[in-house]
Amino acid sequence: MNYMTLEVPAKSENESFVRVVVAAFAARLDPTLEEINEVKTAVSEAVTNCILHAYENEQGLIKVKAYLKKNKLSVEIHDTGKGIEDIAQAREPLYTDKPELERSGMGFTIMENFMDELIVESLPREGTVIKMSKVLGKIVENSC
Repeated sequence: MNYMTLEVPAKSENESFVRVVVAAFAARLDPTLEEINEVKTAVSEAVTNCILHAYENEQGLIKVKAYLKKNKLSVEIHDTGKGIEDIAQAREPLYTDKPELERSGMGFTIMENFMDELIVESLPREGTVIKMSKVLGKIVENSC
């Protein structure tokens, strides 16, 4: 299995960096342009959620892990922030706990629609892990 890890400060300028790094890593599966755009969008939404919700006005880190196995990309986005009190409510379309930021409340819905699988694990005051996977392009023979 091929894998990568990345750790960045939870700052808005790092959202596009993480999105591009994961897309470049996934590119070895020769995805279609549509597939790569869907991955980039889902990763962007997950990272943006960390930046906006996990740490509020504190410093924090976003940890990204990505794995390639056969033709499946799996991505995990971790934070150690405040966590999500009610995951089911947070996953509801149009729900936002920050209406003053004029956010659409569609982050989890977008992730769910663009990826084949979405799992959200969170504990209040301990953080959140978003696990996503998608089957892409071609099967890669692993040398590891």
